[in-house]
Amino acid sequence: MFIEKNNKIRAALFKQLELLNDEQFNQKPELDAWSPKEIIEHLIKLENVIKDGITYQLANPKSPKARRKPIQLTTLRIIKAKAPTYIMPSTEFQTIEEMKTTLHTARMELLTVYESSDKETLNNKSLKHPIFGQLPLVQWFSFVGYHEKRHLRQLEKTIEKIKGHKE
Repeated sequence: MFIEKNNKIRAALFKQLELLNDEQFNQKPELDAWSPKEIIEHLIKLENVIKDGITYQLANPKSPKARRKPIQLTTLRIIKAKAPTYIMPSTEFQTIEEMKTTLHTARMELLTVYESSDKETLNNKSLKHPIFGQLPLVQWFSFVGYHEKRHLRQLEKTIEKIKGHKE
């Protein structure tokens, strides 16, 4: 089930953050690359947008049914996608603990939506994804994990570069 998979990915993500102090967390490895903080903020924003979108579509009687899509392709970093502006991170300094707490809260809110929803409705309504098109609402909960796995790889590479600059 997606919850266990998502929890494993989240644990690996948090383990990576243990390698950093707050200054490194906010440091960009390169001018045009995201800092670890920006990666985490992007994940937070995305989970909140997904939660809000699912909540809206659950209440929308005209939400269309959609076919399942190969969302596992999300983990392939060779497929590039520019993040929409509404999920782009800020450059504001944040601590690791603040961001971990906010990310955890976003996940708990998303899980609350899942647990309080009728599973048949989650299969019969959809929310549009910028690349995959209409995704059944139920697929969005797995998508969050695949998306986070994609950014876990990005985070690992970012930390390697930051640590390489410091040592």
